[in-house]
Amino acid sequence: MSANTFNLLFVGDIVGSSGREAISRELETVRKEFDVHFVVMNAENAAHGFGLTPAITRDLFEFGADVLTGGNHTFDKRDVQEVFRDYPDRVLRPANYPEGTPGRGATVVKAQDGTEVGVINLMGRVFMDPLDCPFRAFDREFINLKNKAPNAKIFLLDVHAEATSEKYALGYHADGRATAFVGSHTHVQTADEAIFAKGMGYLTDAGMTGPLDSIIGMKKEIILQRFIEKRPIRMEVADGRGVFQGVVYKFNRETGSCLEVHRVRRT
Repeated sequence: MSANTFNLLFVGDIVGSSGREAISRELETVRKEFDVHFVVMNAENAAHGFGLTPAITRDLFEFGADVLTGGNHTFDKRDVQEVFRDYPDRVLRPANYPEGTPGRGATVVKAQDGTEVGVINLMGRVFMDPLDCPFRAFDREFINLKNKAPNAKIFLLDVHAEATSEKYALGYHADGRATAFVGSHTHVQTADEAIFAKGMGYLTDAGMTGPLDSIIGMKKEIILQRFIEKRPIRMEVADGRGVFQGVVYKFNRETGSCLEVHRVRRT
């Protein structure tokens, strides 16, 4: 890889112990294959499918994460507030939660080679909780990060959202400011990787890092029963071997423009 390029890996939504096992098994190989310099993981489902705990946070950082992002399950575990306290610059929740919500939605972290990487986490509103406007939240957070790190060139935007139309709209809104857009939440990897007109790498959804034999990470029989009987049966994370899914963005270090987008899937 050229010294003028910088490679960032985003790991799709980690679901339970199968997802964490898949990271332990596959991450180092993926890092070497793509010469990865920086790793962001979506971890809002890492604690048995619902939330994030201090112990699991430590495990993910030991595996090699630089920043963890969140979503609609971020606050499912009460002790996640300890995580925000202990890792204020490395663990995010969506920036468009109301003012006063614990944690923060954007950060700038230095890679081992000193490259500054900005990360912004947002949540969509279509078929989701009606949070504050994600478009205006992006505008605000991007300005704040540029003021904090005026020389930073690389900015990743993780949008945790259901609707593909909303993700595309936020992508076009961020193009020219964010240099990489990744969608999370659906647990289904999309095949629409692209580089937008102003140099931003794009993927609607990075997919899931979790149990392969499942329905988006949950036990199939329970999800089928929920659909067929229309009863609110408690979901449970599936067992078995995990799939590792994510995306690698290759940037020009000097401009931050995205040069390549590569989907990753390992079983």
